[in-house]
Amino acid sequence: MTVKNTNFNFCGVLLAACVMLSCIISCTEKKHNSLTEEEKAAGWQLLFDGETMNGWKDYNKPALTQPWHVVNGCIQAKGDGSDSNGYIVTDKEYENFELSWDWNLSERGNSGMLYHVIENPLFKVPYVTGPEYQLIDEPNFPEKLEEWQKLGVDYAMYLPDKNLMKVNPAGEWNNSKIVFDNGHVEHWLNDVKILEFEAWTDDWFERKNSGKWAHAPEYGLARKGVVCLQDHGHPASFRNIKIKELPRKTKEVNLFNGVDLKGWEIYGTEKWYVEDGILVCESGPDKQYGYFATREYYDDFDLTLEFKQEADGNSGVFIRSFIEEGVKINGWQVEVAPKGHDTGGVYESYGRGWLIQIPDEKEEILKEGEWNTMRIKVQGDNVTTWLNGEEMVNVNDEKIGAGKGRIALQIHDGGGIKVLWRNLKLKTL
Repeated sequence: MTVKNTNFNFCGVLLAACVMLSCIISCTEKKHNSLTEEEKAAGWQLLFDGETMNGWKDYNKPALTQPWHVVNGCIQAKGDGSDSNGYIVTDKEYENFELSWDWNLSERGNSGMLYHVIENPLFKVPYVTGPEYQLIDEPNFPEKLEEWQKLGVDYAMYLPDKNLMKVNPAGEWNNSKIVFDNGHVEHWLNDVKILEFEAWTDDWFERKNSGKWAHAPEYGLARKGVVCLQDHGHPASFRNIKIKELPRKTKEVNLFNGVDLKGWEIYGTEKWYVEDGILVCESGPDKQYGYFATREYYDDFDLTLEFKQEADGNSGVFIRSFIEEGVKINGWQVEVAPKGHDTGGVYESYGRGWLIQIPDEKEEILKEGEWNTMRIKVQGDNVTTWLNGEEMVNVNDEKIGAGKGRIALQIHDGGGIKVLWRNLKLKTL
């Protein structure tokens, strides 16, 4: 039997098979910095397009100048940053969300993802306002770390369950996720939930006021802010940064319980106390400004309260305001004052002064020496006030629209002031 001599190019077939396999792998591998149709339908948005730094800028600056750049489809921190600089933020604010990202640290790397960060020149660094999901190469870090400084923590506040953490080493990719849903917070690492807590509870405030943030009065209070990446002196890379916004839930809040001062913080030496179910403020011996501020932020709300002016009634209700170092407030005041001094008007505590005063004919609406009902509605850039059922002012202002902060009652300086308050009821919008 004669067998034909057939030329068989084994190498050519093998090469063709390898090319086909490579094609299959490349076609099935997930494309980075992109969203699937399912993710788009679910509301996910990319915060990084894989090619440019569009959508990011320096903290407290209008443009990007910090040493961050795009390398091989990743946002990369060059490692030139420090505690005082090297932060970049999104150009959009976020309130409730799921935020997911991949990260890759160099050996001894130290970085972080912050959220609800407030941009204001009075805050020199973002971490005094925004919570941080800590990213750090624990095994190789050259300094001793406290537990609250380690990977996955809510920095200086809450610790993850170490038994649940599976971490790829420095130089390899990991995925993290933050869920912030109307105060409910979750930290995830490589698809496992490692930490869960509730913001703005008694436990949360006890931790805030007794640790690293004891002298950072505005830390963690903002309900909305920019997302921030940190360059802390070692190269770090990020990709697949995406966010899905979650809806805001409304609630009704009784700001004053009629029993004690719980839920409020006193700034200054003036007197704040409860007597017969009434909140009383009066001048102290220093005769200086004093503030009684909610410990929580309220941005969009409808507030009603009653007040009665005894002695001099020079006071006010601050909205979207925060406390600077010492006894100084930064924000906007709805005036409460003796007749003839624009009760219900809106005054800016810095810079511009009166934004809007009430018409002269409305001065008679104030009932001196009696209980008055004030209503304040704040939504977006609009503020509307009513006194005893009559509209006093309606003003739109971009700066108010960009503001965020506490509600605070004021004692004016000069001495001799005494104002009573009751039925402080708020509905978030």
